[in-house]
Amino acid sequence: MSTADAVAGVLWIGATLYAVFGGADFGAGLWTLLAGTSERGRRARRLVDWAIGPVWEANHVWLIFVLVVLWTSFPDAFASVMSTLFIPLSLAALGIVLRGSGFAFHEQARRLRYRRFAELIFDVSSLLTPFFMGTVVGAIASGQVPVGNAAGDPVSSWTGPAPILTGALFVATGAYLSAVFLVSDARRAGDEDLERYFGRRALAAAVAAGALAVAGLLVYRADARYIYDGLVGDALPLVIVSALCGAGVLAMLWRGGRRGTRPLAVGAVVAVIWGWGVAQHPYLLPKSLTISQGAAGDATLDATLIVFGIAVVTVLPSLGFLYTLTQRSVLGEGEGDSARRPLTRAEQK
Repeated sequence: MSTADAVAGVLWIGATLYAVFGGADFGAGLWTLLAGTSERGRRARRLVDWAIGPVWEANHVWLIFVLVVLWTSFPDAFASVMSTLFIPLSLAALGIVLRGSGFAFHEQARRLRYRRFAELIFDVSSLLTPFFMGTVVGAIASGQVPVGNAAGDPVSSWTGPAPILTGALFVATGAYLSAVFLVSDARRAGDEDLERYFGRRALAAAVAAGALAVAGLLVYRADARYIYDGLVGDALPLVIVSALCGAGVLAMLWRGGRRGTRPLAVGAVVAVIWGWGVAQHPYLLPKSLTISQGAAGDATLDATLIVFGIAVVTVLPSLGFLYTLTQRSVLGEGEGDSARRPLTRAEQK
């Protein structure tokens, strides 16, 4: 394996971590959008605030990591993607900013209408941001990003069948991960009613994500044949692992099981992401730019690997400690409204 391949693997690790943790956070916004204003809906929204409050902003470290590695180590690919797909990328960036503002201010608003507006901003941004990110991935996979500064069409490059379906798949996958995570969070909060509530939604989201994945294969066969051939070729074992993990989650949720669903759900997503990577190898931009052609100089690649090694021993333990404290409910007992554990229905009575 070349140094460029190693750095590409590091890039894919960052993308995987953002897809899992960032995707779950985005999915939470979809469930608050659909929660409604009933008593249970308010408790569901409260649970989301409590669950993602300590970590939602930290998850963006993986997006920053991916962008920096792509920019420094594969500058031609970075320039091509950023210039051709500046519209969906700008919309995704705007969504991230608005989503953060909505989440930060909705608990601070003193008037109900302002709080509802901030919540709506958070909810809608949580839906649109992963969609536009998905269209970027779909545009790259379908070969709509040629090498060069603004060499591709700024509109048609990301509005074809493959990009649109990939955007929908990103939304469904985030909703799926989020619902599975929230089942565990509801158990951690001691709310059996919300545990069943999110269990049903996890089941529905799993079915929707699976259906979109199958539809995606058909669309990719027509519009992104190189990726399709890879998925049913070298990457097929990973695709099968993803399908088996997804089927396991469905079976457990259908039977009312809860334990073990989270690692299986994560496994399903991770397997398909790495299957995608295998299918796309050795291209950064399918059929246009390979990893070796787009790589920066050896000194830059070596520095990237060194920095990654430093991050493994510094950043990863810190984030792991944060997630551990959150899951053990050590965080969430502060004075801020979004930090306090939500009351269960029984406690409210």
